Amino acid sequence: MKESWRWYGPLDKISLSEVAQTGASGIVTALHEVPYGEVWDRETIARRKADVLAAGFEWVVVESLPIHERIKRGEGDLSALFANYRQSMANLAAEGIHTICYNFMPLLDWTRTDLAALVERGGRCLRFSAPKMAALEIFMLGRGEARQDYLPEAVAQAEKWFQSSSDDDRAELMHAVMAGLPGAYDRYDAEGLKAALKLYEGIDRPVLQNHYKRFLEEIIPTAEELGMRFCVHPDDPPRDILGLPRIVSNAEDIDWLLGAVDSPANGLTLCAGSLGANPENDVPEIARRFASRIHFAHLRNVRKDADGSFEEAAHLSGDTDMVDLVAALLVEEQRRRDAGETEWEIPFRPDHGHELLDDAGRNTHPGYPLIGRMRGLAELRGVIAGLSHSGKTAN
Repeated sequence: MKESWRWYGPLDKISLSEVAQTGASGIVTALHEVPYGEVWDRETIARRKADVLAAGFEWVVVESLPIHERIKRGEGDLSALFANYRQSMANLAAEGIHTICYNFMPLLDWTRTDLAALVERGGRCLRFSAPKMAALEIFMLGRGEARQDYLPEAVAQAEKWFQSSSDDDRAELMHAVMAGLPGAYDRYDAEGLKAALKLYEGIDRPVLQNHYKRFLEEIIPTAEELGMRFCVHPDDPPRDILGLPRIVSNAEDIDWLLGAVDSPANGLTLCAGSLGANPENDVPEIARRFASRIHFAHLRNVRKDADGSFEEAAHLSGDTDMVDLVAALLVEEQRRRDAGETEWEIPFRPDHGHELLDDAGRNTHPGYPLIGRMRGLAELRGVIAGLSHSGKTAN
């Protein structure tokens, strides 16, 4: 497996010279400074690639080439947006970059309510608190209908938290929920979020699936022509939030989207943490089921609570059997090698590490500290080496 590292380019507080010391050989990055819907011009791509190469890395995956919200809403004449997207793809391919990770989550990307929850024995992590999210939906946004989306105990705790919270507490919660948009230019307060949600009125699960299918039909043929691989990132969290449908949350959803346009170019980013936050998901089994369509992997772990909350765990100590998952990916790599595939290696990156030791105060992107992710990479490297040495790559 190809060890990789997410780097936010000029926006990142971690330098490539520091990343080099982690041992990773691949960089996962994007042009986060380019507004959604605009073309990524070849010259800018080439400059970013040159920065990566000069530091001794390979740019292995684009994460991500964002999809404009109008495409997700199916709003108006989308021909220019699709044309721009295809031109960005062509420019990336011309620079030798052929794997694109993306998501189809409406309005928000990954969503957390706490960016610095305390971890046992020290450190901090990202956390999704079902009571806090319920408080935002029900009491801050006035979405009374959201009560049915949470367990009764979570709703009771939500009301208790809201009644005791200060304006600063509520602003901090809103900031945390918005933090999963590293390249977006829109950040919302409560009133702004209400207005943005109105644009999605009437868009339920079947409608959003239709819009997603149209996107795939517009883009995947071009990916095939360019020799590119697209890999969708699962929903994070894997549940509806803010009344917005999430349609890439479990094995059934993955089966649907891969069949919507059945092509090797239409693939999956296997995110162990996103899928692992759903108690019904068996992540290693999902990896085995869809192995041939996995083009990229995010390896992280979560620990779930009974009320629907979860938090980032250390890579080897959460609810997902990471050793079994890595074994499944190694089996797929071996299958690809045996079949004579030239691009048999699956790039992966350690995802959402704990903030540890000197990570504190560096103000890196939430969930993306240096030491915490390096710990995760080291642990994963050990698992891969151990399985490869023993030849035990499957149960």
